[in-house]
Amino acid sequence: MHYKKTTFKNGLRLITVPMKDTQTATVLVIVGVGSRYENEKEAGLSHFIEHMFFKGTEKRPTTLSISEELDSIGGEFNAFTGKDKTGYYAKTDSKHLMTALDVVSDIYLNSKIESEEIEREKGTIIQELNMCEDMPPGIVRDVFESLLYPKNSLGRKIVGDKKTIQAFRRKDFLKYMDRFYVANDTVICVAGKFKEDEILKAVKHYFSGMKEGAKASFRKVVENQKMPQFKIQYKKTDQTHLIVGNRTFNEHDERRYALGLLSIILGGNMSSRLFIEVRERRGLAYSVHTFIDSFAECGYVATQAGVEHGNLSKSLDVILNEYKKIASKKISEKELQKAKDYIKGKSVMGLESSDEVAMFFIDQELKRRKILLPNEIFNKIDKVSASEILKVAKEVFQKKKLNLAIIGPRKNSADIQKLLDNF
Repeated sequence: MHYKKTTFKNGLRLITVPMKDTQTATVLVIVGVGSRYENEKEAGLSHFIEHMFFKGTEKRPTTLSISEELDSIGGEFNAFTGKDKTGYYAKTDSKHLMTALDVVSDIYLNSKIESEEIEREKGTIIQELNMCEDMPPGIVRDVFESLLYPKNSLGRKIVGDKKTIQAFRRKDFLKYMDRFYVANDTVICVAGKFKEDEILKAVKHYFSGMKEGAKASFRKVVENQKMPQFKIQYKKTDQTHLIVGNRTFNEHDERRYALGLLSIILGGNMSSRLFIEVRERRGLAYSVHTFIDSFAECGYVATQAGVEHGNLSKSLDVILNEYKKIASKKISEKELQKAKDYIKGKSVMGLESSDEVAMFFIDQELKRRKILLPNEIFNKIDKVSASEILKVAKEVFQKKKLNLAIIGPRKNSADIQKLLDNF
């Protein structure tokens, strides 16, 4: 697999990744700004803008005219908002790639952002917020991140809150986009089957008029946690939902490869330690998984599960014991190799589709100092030793870095406090 990176005069970056064994192509446009760039009054604005980009342009004046054009060629299209990026994409039969590029560039550059549509969409977004509130497995992560990053935009919900959503006016959208939607913070990736010269010419045509701007900045997280902490969100639910985890490293840290393997071994698949201990041996949860997340200056590793209300302490005890074990005894070479093969196998399967390839390259361009090809990443993974994983585990799984978020019908926390204090 190879790629080409082109930087235009206005700072816009284009990454092209030809894939000879596919009949599809994906165009993905990402701006390096998300909810963490918002001030308190702007909370949810990045996400709201994403919605508004599908409401019409001069060329395609309605939502229907946008969706109908992509539906008529069997295209997949959507958008997403994260803490540090917002993306818009379309995946089609390669014969229709130029149509996909035309539509995605049109909504990105020419959306009308009409006041009437903003007012109408407020109802949709508030319903999205309500829907999320009804799904504790999704929002427990918000509770966890609000615990980790209090009084910082990184700890706020991406969707915002009802108060800010209701208060937005057209001028807020235009001001925010003028500040952040700039050429030098926009990256385009086209992956799949295409003609390089056609893509370069089209992107230059569509985006050459896009202005440059100052690089977006945000208020950094300052971490000084000195003892375990937890947060309980009271809610009448059928299960108690929990995330328990520890602060780790930023997204550039070379230890991320060892941390990634550590998370797989702990709870990354159906043969992982926590899946076997929590689900298979004890029947405490249907779903239990460990994951990592990282940002420019911080990160975390955590385990999520949904359990019977009466089994919260028992489940938490099992998870914390596995954290202690992996931080006290070196894993076997067999277990390490299995985790390496799992990551590589999953990656190879994912990189057979043009949309996954586009995301793989564009995410690195946004977040990393250098784009690494899959084999270069695999080489780094292969070099991780059991000793390195033990060293990382000892550093990460310290009592003072421990955090727990809970959603459920619980008010008493004495048993929880005791478990955390004994970690």
